[in-house]
This record gives sequence, structure tokens and C-alpha cells, in this order.
Amino acid sequence: MKVVNATKARVVRIGNSRGIRIPKVLLEQLEIGEEVEMSVHRGGLTIRSARRPREGWADAFRQMAVHGDDRLLDQPALTKWQAKEWEW
Repeated sequence: MKVVNATKARVVRIGNSRGIRIPKVLLEQLEIGEEVEMSVHRGGLTIRSARRPREGWADAFRQMAVHGDDRLLDQPALTKWQAKEWEW
């Protein structure tokens, strides 16, 4: 990963924890909202905007339909109850 601009920040006390203040301009450039994901990589800390659950699924499903890859892999199977008791 190429470092474009390195910025220093002071670690501050927040209750029993520690934190850093991220400049507004960086938050805007990265489109970081209220939640972030953090991970440690080779002694460094990566902070990125938190992803939403199922983000991108709609596009993936559209692409599957375009390529004809949106069919069931297994055939539907009735349970014993459905086969005997259920009236269609």
C-alpha cells in the first residue's frame, strides 16, 4: 500500500481508553461516517469505513441474472408433512 500523505496525530486519553483525532479533511476524503473497521497489519493500524451487511449483493444478483447464473442448485424437496398433509 502506497502512503500518499503521512499525518501525525497525538494519542489522547478518553476515559480508560486512548484515542486519536482524525482531521475532518481526511474523514471527508475517505467518506468515513460514524462507524469504522480497524485491523492490525504488520505493526500498523488500518482504519476504514465500516461496510454495511449485504452491501453490493443487489449488484451481484443482477450480474448473476445477466449471466444466467441465478438458478437453484438443488431441486426443491417436500417434507413428509408437505407431501401428505398440505393442500395446494
